[in-house]
Amino acid sequence: DICGVDHPSRKRRFEVVHNLLSTRYNSRIRVQTSADEVTRISPVVSPFPSAGRWEREVWDMSGVSSINHPDLRRISTDHGFEGHPLRKDFPLSGYVEVRYD
Repeated sequence: DICGVDHPSRKRRFEVVHNLLSTRYNSRIRVQTSADEVTRISPVVSPFPSAGRWEREVWDMSGVSSINHPDLRRISTDHGFEGHPLRKDFPLSGYVEVRYD
């Protein structure tokens, strides 16, 4: 499980928490990392392949990207969506006109 938290008052405003489970070694690992809007975090996809989907969701919703992620594209929002909805500076009012085929 991976989650991203936005703290706009901090210098490194994003906090990413990885809760990893290895059934092979019967162990749990919690990794907590912080990043700013430019810094990219290290991915955990190679040792934990199932983390790829969760890293995509953190990028899609919070805007925190992973270095050399194999498939970094939107997963929770529409293809043409602009912005990251879980950021504290995301606008709460207004509308965006969307046209579907």
